[in-house]
Amino acid sequence: MNNIAEFQIIGRVARTAQVGSALKVTLAANYGTKDKTTNEWKEDPHFNTVTIFGEGTQDYIEKHIATGDLVHARGRIRQSNYEKNGETVYTVDLICTEFSRLAKVLDQAD
Repeated sequence: MNNIAEFQIIGRVARTAQVGSALKVTLAANYGTKDKTTNEWKEDPHFNTVTIFGEGTQDYIEKHIATGDLVHARGRIRQSNYEKNGETVYTVDLICTEFSRLAKVLDQAD
């Protein structure tokens, strides 16, 4: 049996960092919740880091994506583990296979 776990995130770019051959992009996504007492929507932001291995996508992000841009990231979820100080550390990685800008951040000077 072949199972694939996928993710999709629409969020704003918080930061980018090159880590070895991968580019890590942290996205701030807002998962709004409704307050049960006031019946008003409250913001509930979460930060998700996606990993990009493709050099073409990395080059596009470095040249065209800025902090604050609204983007769409899609890919697969990968579980892995490694040893640290004799202990096994388990991780869940979001491996991004599609990345696109939905809206450019507005310049604060405008």
